[in-house]
Amino acid sequence: MEKLIIPEQDIINSICVYVSRKKQVKPEEVEVELMYDDDYGFSAEAYVNDLKQVLITANIIEALRLWLEEYLNRNPFSGINLVLDDEEGIIAEIK
Repeated sequence: MEKLIIPEQDIINSICVYVSRKKQVKPEEVEVELMYDDDYGFSAEAYVNDLKQVLITANIIEALRLWLEEYLNRNPFSGINLVLDDEEGIIAEIK
């Protein structure tokens, strides 16, 4: 089976939905910045009403699982691998 690639914007969208449910706000009220650090790996900063929440890789994967199940109708427990791509930015490969 071919790998599914989730682009950076959809990763951001998945985090917006994920955080909005935790904070009980609309996804449009969440701002997200994805980051990669050689020492710490992937992370994200989510802002709701000027309050910052830092998400680690596990949180991003959890958000992507929600996205896979509810928006793409895919198995949320498929292998998810975050990748730093030179051209595309941060993407997710789904097995």
